Amino acid sequence: MSVKYYSGDNIYFRPLEVADVDALVTWLNDEDNWSTLGRSNPINRLREREYVEGLYKSPTDVSLGIVTQEGDALIGCFGLHQACAQSRRATFGLLIGDRKRQGAGFGTEATKLAVRYGFEEMNLNRIELSVFSHNERGVRAYRRAGFVQEGCQRQAFYRNGNYHDVLLFGMLRRDWERLENDDADAYARLASMTT
Repeated sequence: MSVKYYSGDNIYFRPLEVADVDALVTWLNDEDNWSTLGRSNPINRLREREYVEGLYKSPTDVSLGIVTQEGDALIGCFGLHQACAQSRRATFGLLIGDRKRQGAGFGTEATKLAVRYGFEEMNLNRIELSVFSHNERGVRAYRRAGFVQEGCQRQAFYRNGNYHDVLLFGMLRRDWERLENDDADAYARLASMTT
């Protein structure tokens, strides 16, 4: 039976387990997936197992699996990393690794649920992320969740023989609270803001 740690409408979060290593290795080595991530080397079962076994030792990092409510299928994972107690901020990362589940709204829901977790449970004031400009699906999900693009690092990452821009996004607790209290159009207004 799967542990439902933090629940949304169509998904829930649960701890990642050693039994998940095979799925994680498959997703992380899938060319379409790793082309959107900030790592360039392949990952093997041994290294991923070591990573999973060490996940819950860090006081500044939270990584959880993303599971469908219907069927209890692990479809991805997310993390809130390098949480700083002084400035109350963390860096967000997300992977919907199951290709059959990509583009179905799970990324947006997982992002919104992770943001809620960060602000309500971790008492964060700011959540930030970076995403490659060619990761259009990720950019859409982050904007739909209410993240604001705060900058662009031009040609900051080299992948598949090309330089890519890295887009910088952030969300403040007060923005999220306003979004939670306003109508759905507030998400679109906030996402269209740039500085």
